[in-house]
Amino acid sequence: MPGSTPSEDRTIAIDRQRVENGGLILFLTLITVGLGMVVSSFLGALLWSALAAILFQPLFQRLLAYWPGRRNRAALVALLIITVAIVLPALIISSMVVDQAAGVYTQIRSGQINIASYFAQIHDALPLRLQQLLDSAGFGSFERAQAQVADAVSNSASMLAGRAFSIGANAAAFLLAFGVGLYVTFFLLRDGERIGPAMVRALPLEPSVAAQLADKFVSVARATIKGSVVVALVQGALGAVTFWIVGLPAALLWGVLMAIAALLPAIGPTIVWAPVAIYLLATGALWQAGVVVASGMLVIGLADNILRPMLVGRDTGIPDWLVLVTTLGGVELVGLSGIVVGPIAGALFLTGWSILTEKRLGNATEGDTTRQQQGNIDA
Repeated sequence: MPGSTPSEDRTIAIDRQRVENGGLILFLTLITVGLGMVVSSFLGALLWSALAAILFQPLFQRLLAYWPGRRNRAALVALLIITVAIVLPALIISSMVVDQAAGVYTQIRSGQINIASYFAQIHDALPLRLQQLLDSAGFGSFERAQAQVADAVSNSASMLAGRAFSIGANAAAFLLAFGVGLYVTFFLLRDGERIGPAMVRALPLEPSVAAQLADKFVSVARATIKGSVVVALVQGALGAVTFWIVGLPAALLWGVLMAIAALLPAIGPTIVWAPVAIYLLATGALWQAGVVVASGMLVIGLADNILRPMLVGRDTGIPDWLVLVTTLGGVELVGLSGIVVGPIAGALFLTGWSILTEKRLGNATEGDTTRQQQGNIDA
């Protein structure tokens, strides 16, 4: 500017740079929120695409080593393996579970399955003192508790059947999201080596902090899928086989419920097989109850201790209580994706505060060293 000093020019340039940076940050915030709103219908598909790309990146690298320079072919074959080995069986099992759930709901409505009579059999088989304790447990009478439990089970089955009909009605939307997920997975597998580092570099954080957070995200995502989801599926499969051996109706449905319960640490599949064993024992099915208890304690229970260290490979550093809380909260907030989103949020929370603590302690140590040196100089 005419007549301005160099110092004033520098001040004006700095102010202009601050305004421009502020405008850029505001623009990025608004466009990010806008993009999130645009793709909100596909957030679940995009999340599972990213998780699949992270989990199966080693498979892609093996195929790429077999076909050097053929990234499209390697990504396509990896995607085909994922579809045939995981996606199609999951869809088939889901359809079978929906059929069994609808059958159980129909039997409850028709009276073929009388939940109240089952609870009455268990109640009558219990010791007298325990019966009195249950009768005075705040429900007024045990019959009232029977009615409430029966209504709850009936409503749950009705809701499950309604969700099944809703899925059928929204088949087009499901197929669209499924196709988008596969399409995005292909590109994330092929270009993940470039996309991941580029995203880390774009984060407005110190490079070391951004890299540490990215490593934690990848490790927790892999550990959650391999160490939790896979183990839960194995435990659910073992539970389904056990229930089929003892002749329990809808064994596959019970196995799926056990797999869901197995995702919760400290609780696990015990909340499924233990009540089943109690019912079998109370109704006189002694050998069936013995098989369920033996399988639950010796087979299903040990599967977690054997498989998890083999699949996870390294500790993620998340306490079990935090995994439990974040998994339940994540499922309540975003549905099935919360199984992974919850623990990742908890892990990033702990990692972020750990980094901040290390920096504060480091700055405090540097400050003490500087003051000590200054004191020695003054002396």
